[in-house]
Amino acid sequence: MSLRHALLGLLSEHPASGYDLLKLFDTSLAAVWPATQSQIYTELSKLADAGLIVAATEGPRGRKEYALTDPGLAELRRWLTETQPQRNTRSDILLRVFFLGVLTPGQARAYLMELIEMSAQGEEDLRRLAESSDWGGDNLAVYGRIALEYGLRFNAMRRDWAEWAAAQIT
Repeated sequence: MSLRHALLGLLSEHPASGYDLLKLFDTSLAAVWPATQSQIYTELSKLADAGLIVAATEGPRGRKEYALTDPGLAELRRWLTETQPQRNTRSDILLRVFFLGVLTPGQARAYLMELIEMSAQGEEDLRRLAESSDWGGDNLAVYGRIALEYGLRFNAMRRDWAEWAAAQIT
C-alpha cells in the first residue's frame, strides 16, 4: 500500500482538504498506515500534478478541497484489483523473540510481558476509537469498521500468544 492509494481511497467518498485528510488518518488509518502532515500535503501535490485529483474549491487562506478525478478513481480501482498486497515478512517483534535465548529467562519473560501490555494497550486504543467514531453507512465507515475489527482481533491474538510464550520459558 502507498500513501498515494490511501489518499485516493479517502477521497473516493467525498472531497476533502489536506487538514480533513490528516484528521481522517489520525482517527481511522493511523494503525494501518500512519502519515504525517508534510507527507500528506506532499503527496496531494503529486496527485494533483498527475491529474488523479483536482483542487475542487479554494477557501480562505488558500485552503484547498481536493476531489478525485476519473483517472484517480481508475488508478484506485486498478490498485485494488490488479496488484497483489505486499506480504510484510519482517517483524522486529518476532526477530527479538527468536533470539530471546541469549537473555536470562526472567529477561525473556519481561520482554513478553511488555508485548502483552503493548497488545492490550493497542486493543484498548482501538476500542476507544470504535466507541468514539461515527459509524455511518458510507463505504469508509463500513469498511473502516471491518479494518478496525482486524486490529482488535490481531491485538487480542498477539496478547494471547505472548501469554502462552511467556509460560513456555522455564
